[in-house]
Amino acid sequence: MSKANKAFNATTSEKIFDVANYVVMGLILIVTLYPFLNVLAISLNESSDTVRGGIYLWPREFTLENYKTIFQYDGLIQGAQVSLARTIVGTVLGLVSSSMVAYTLARPDFRAKKFVSTFLALTMYFSGGLIPGYILMRDLNLIGTFWIYIFPALISAFNVFVIRSFIDGLPYALQESAKLDGANDFKIYYKIILPLCKPVLATIALFLAVGQWNSWFDTYLYNGSKPELTTLQYELMKVLQSTQQGSGATVNANDMAQQMANISPESIRMAITIVVTVPILVVYPFLQKYFVGGMTLGAVKA
Repeated sequence: MSKANKAFNATTSEKIFDVANYVVMGLILIVTLYPFLNVLAISLNESSDTVRGGIYLWPREFTLENYKTIFQYDGLIQGAQVSLARTIVGTVLGLVSSSMVAYTLARPDFRAKKFVSTFLALTMYFSGGLIPGYILMRDLNLIGTFWIYIFPALISAFNVFVIRSFIDGLPYALQESAKLDGANDFKIYYKIILPLCKPVLATIALFLAVGQWNSWFDTYLYNGSKPELTTLQYELMKVLQSTQQGSGATVNANDMAQQMANISPESIRMAITIVVTVPILVVYPFLQKYFVGGMTLGAVKA
């Protein structure tokens, strides 16, 4: 076979691969985007028309009434402020706490690392249960306070192990050389470990932020009687419940009762899904650039 034929066959194979790659990636993109676009279309469709079904990628009868109905509820603005505050504070403190524990467990000279690692691993499989947990929060005087959203979620064994695994992959010579230069453990952690752990910290930050933003059961359990400590998801859950029950049990009940008769629970549910999803979608692009590896390649030469 001549060189020209070989080059032709290689070029043909590459083109076939590219076409197949584009087809597969296009199918994955469709499968990924379709559910979100379908939810968005239903949320923007007129409720009485939604019950007919057959809505796919765009609304059949466009309206913003579903979103207007949601935002007419009292407590939504306060809930959004509390949810935003707990997401920011919980993510930052959770990152600091988990990364400090992970850094300690990654140290080869930490004598209790095996015991602490085993203890943390057990917490992934066993818990005290709902009632003991409530009693503990009560005895710690956290019920009825903002910190009930923060302290119980400071340390996650899964997050600690993920960060520790990343730190284990870093050259330990970096820490040794820093010690020779007179750096203490806190300076090594802040100046060396944290900058090199940006990819894994960004991933864990996204986990923490999504968990804090979507949480509502702790509000129901501990702060349900505290309107000033309500969260957005808890208020939206009450909106959905009142819609399903066919009543608008809020301060605006006189105006809402008639409106609820014309609102389908499915439309409200989809609108609520969009409301709680969009903030995370806005945050994600800022973290995506850190979802890469190899930041320490070439840091230490043999």
